[in-house]
Amino acid sequence: MRAVVLVIDSFGMGALPDAEDYGDEGANTALHICETVGKNLQGDLWPNLKSLGLGNAARLLGFELPGCEAVEKPLASFGVMEEKSPGKDTTTGHWELAGVELENSFTTFPKDYPSFPAELVSEFSGRINRGTLGNKAASGTVIIEELGGEHLESGKPIIYTSSDSVFQIAAHDEVVSIEGLYGMCEIARELCNPYQIGRVIARPFTGKPGAFTRTKARKDYSISLPETSLLDYMLEHGIRTIGVGKIGDIFNEQGLSESYHDKGNHACIERTIDLINQGPKGENGFIFVNLVDTDMHFGHRRDAPGYAAAVSEIDKRLPEIMDLLDKGDLLIVTADHGCDPTFKGSDHTREYVPLLVYQKDKVGKSLGIRKQFSDLARSLSDFFVLPPFKRGISFYA
Repeated sequence: MRAVVLVIDSFGMGALPDAEDYGDEGANTALHICETVGKNLQGDLWPNLKSLGLGNAARLLGFELPGCEAVEKPLASFGVMEEKSPGKDTTTGHWELAGVELENSFTTFPKDYPSFPAELVSEFSGRINRGTLGNKAASGTVIIEELGGEHLESGKPIIYTSSDSVFQIAAHDEVVSIEGLYGMCEIARELCNPYQIGRVIARPFTGKPGAFTRTKARKDYSISLPETSLLDYMLEHGIRTIGVGKIGDIFNEQGLSESYHDKGNHACIERTIDLINQGPKGENGFIFVNLVDTDMHFGHRRDAPGYAAAVSEIDKRLPEIMDLLDKGDLLIVTADHGCDPTFKGSDHTREYVPLLVYQKDKVGKSLGIRKQFSDLARSLSDFFVLPPFKRGISFYA
C-alpha cells in the first residue's frame, strides 16, 4: 500500500475561530482567489479539485467557491482541518500534519529595526567575524534590492525576519560562497535555539544592483522536533518514508528514509510521479510532498491571478497521479496554513485547510470539520494497519 500527501503550501480555506488574535479575521485564501479570478471564467477554475470535492469542503464552512463549486458525487472524501497548535507558519503546520502539536508558538520579532535581540546579533557577528545589514522584517526581494549594493561593498550579510519565526540570511553568491552561507546558517541555527526560532533560512542571490535575483539554492534549517513524528513512527514500523521538496528541511531529515530537495512545484510533481512509477508493487510507502510555489511566489507577493494559475498547474497533474495509483493506494490533498493574496500585508494567514482523501473505487463522503491537523497522522497509521498513532482522531475507514 502507498499513501501520497500533497501539501499545497498556504492554500487556506477561511479564517479560524481564533484568527482575530493573529490579525487575520476575514482571511480566506481559496475563496478570495476564486472571487478574483473564477467569476470571469467560462467553465471551471480547478476542474479536478472540483471533482474531488474542494467546493464541498468549502460548503462545510458556509461558502461557495466561484468556479469550483460543490458537486453532487465528489470523487474524494472531503473535509477541512483546524490547526490546534498556535501559529501560522510552515513548520508548525507540517509538524501538526505529522502528529506533533505545539503548546507554545515559536518566537516572532518586531517588524521595525532592530528586530532581533542585540545579544543574538552580536554573538552571530562575532562568530562569523563580520557585521550585518538589515535586522528588520521585510520581503526578501525588497530587502536585497534595498541593501544588496551595500552588501556587495561591505561583505556584510543581510539578516531579516517576517511575521513568521524566521532568521533569514541573504548573501550574494560572489561575496559569500554557498558553502559559506550554509556555514553561517549552521552557526545561526545553534544561536537561535535558545530563542525558540522556528527556522533559519539561507537566501542566496545573484545579479547586479537593480537586477538582483534569488537563486534556487535556498536552504531551511528547522528547529529540532520536540518529539517523534508520524515519520519516525512509520519508519520504526517498516514503512518507506519519502520527503519531496521542503519536507526534509522542515523535519531536519528526521524520520525519512529518502529525501529529495527538488525546487519548485513542477519538479516536485515530476519527482512524485517518478516515485510512484518506480515503487515496487505491494511495498508499503509514504510520499510526503510540499508544493511551495503557491506560498513563496504568489501568496506572499499578493498575486491572486498568479496563485490561481499555480493551483491550476497542480490541478492539471492530479489525474496523472490518480491514474498511477493502484486500487487501495491513498492520495490526500491538503495545506499547512493560509496566505490570502488579497489580504493586508504580505504574511501568512491563520486559516482552515482543505482535506481531500481519494482512493479508487471508494465513494466520497463528508469528513466534516476536523479539530486538529493531527487527524491526518492518526488516519495514516490506520491506513497502514499500524498500532494507532498517539495523537489525532482517525477519519480513515
